[in-house]
Amino acid sequence: MHRGYNEAPHGAHRAYQNALRLFCDYLTDSRYGWDTVCEQAFGTHPSQVVHEWNSAAHHQDNEQQPRKRAFTRAELQAFLDRADEEVSRIRNLGRKGWLPAFRDAVLFKVAYGWGLRRNEVRHLQTVDFSRNPHAREFGQFGQLQVRYGKAHAGSAPKRRSVLTVRAWSAEIVEHWVRHGLPLFGGSVDLFPTERGTLVSEAALGARFRRYRDELGLDIGLDMHSFRRSYVTHLLEDGVDPMFVQHQVGHEHASTTALYSCVSSDYRTRTLRHALDTCLNEALGTTSSGPDRQD
Repeated sequence: MHRGYNEAPHGAHRAYQNALRLFCDYLTDSRYGWDTVCEQAFGTHPSQVVHEWNSAAHHQDNEQQPRKRAFTRAELQAFLDRADEEVSRIRNLGRKGWLPAFRDAVLFKVAYGWGLRRNEVRHLQTVDFSRNPHAREFGQFGQLQVRYGKAHAGSAPKRRSVLTVRAWSAEIVEHWVRHGLPLFGGSVDLFPTERGTLVSEAALGARFRRYRDELGLDIGLDMHSFRRSYVTHLLEDGVDPMFVQHQVGHEHASTTALYSCVSSDYRTRTLRHALDTCLNEALGTTSSGPDRQD
């Protein structure tokens, strides 16, 4: 218990302390008679042990662990290549397991390609994809309806529509639906198991960690890093922040900003563009953008 408590996130610490505080309130309330019972049995009475001075407080909205971050583009490519290599390795050995490896390799790419949480991508079904009349090049995978988004307390899962922004992501899903998914028996679920159930979070986490550790990547990378990378890479590519915010379903821009791990090169180019804009305005000229070549 002590070890698990120390390794838990800050929010879990507060929840544990609050539960202990409520229990002590119940135990010390004379209306329930436990103070009298304890006096008779132990010669002393219970008291509250959780106070403001010795308990964790919620001082800031951002409680992400410092090690959690997005993939760099090179790390992401290496990870996805490792997932693809696992499929070929198992299949060439003639062993079972290549189909689940294939499924998870596609799942990882979909999580990144649409910026999805782990539970969101697990619950996807083929019917969640549809055409986008303004992006016909993506075919029937022009937009994705996410039906199991993160829910508020006491509410049903949030829904949102995510537009496809990368051609390769649509091609990967199309290939999976045509050549991989039918091998699971024609399930409507996009990523089923061989038993017809949803792939578990534990199984996904275990495979992710194995690939990450084999590649020697930072332990701060986890399944949620696909979502962080989606936000970061879109911003680095110059996509409007408001569009990115809507894509990932954040109500506030400040939440999206917490996901962004933009590179120093992007920050340098953005600063250069701002300085050039100020200088050009002073000189009465115009700038051609942050990527302008002098």
